[in-house]
Amino acid sequence: MNTPDFPLGIYKRIVLTPNLEFFMPEEESDLNVPLLGEVRAGFPSPAGDYMELRLDLNRELVRNPDATFYARVRGKSMIHAGLDEGDVLVIDRSLEPVSGKIAVCYVDGEFTVKRIRIEKDVCWLLPANDDFEPIRVTADNDFIVWGIVSYVIKKV
Repeated sequence: MNTPDFPLGIYKRIVLTPNLEFFMPEEESDLNVPLLGEVRAGFPSPAGDYMELRLDLNRELVRNPDATFYARVRGKSMIHAGLDEGDVLVIDRSLEPVSGKIAVCYVDGEFTVKRIRIEKDVCWLLPANDDFEPIRVTADNDFIVWGIVSYVIKKV
């Protein structure tokens, strides 16, 4: 059984499914890490002198604690959207599902993460990998947009 790659005490495991492993943020945790400020992606700058601020990851990543969950990605259907096997998704259930957003959806008994495209009588769940087919969702499906992905935590 895998555990998340973030420190104990900042999450509570709630459910494991074949496609996603869900966690809730632990609001009582105090996860403050040093914040460098801005880091240039172009020419280097001496950032060591500016490491005096602290950043609370829960405050940074979690806008609505009661509606926020983490899930670990399993599978490769979203690799071209930057979601790789083992990445941790921050999912906000309070956000409105709109076309173009990446969402965690419950379809006919299983969870999946896909980009959603909403049309008049159909919703498409679009993979970001040509090896996978889009999923056409109609009124005949047991379907819910469970939450919108707001952040991705990845290893590099």
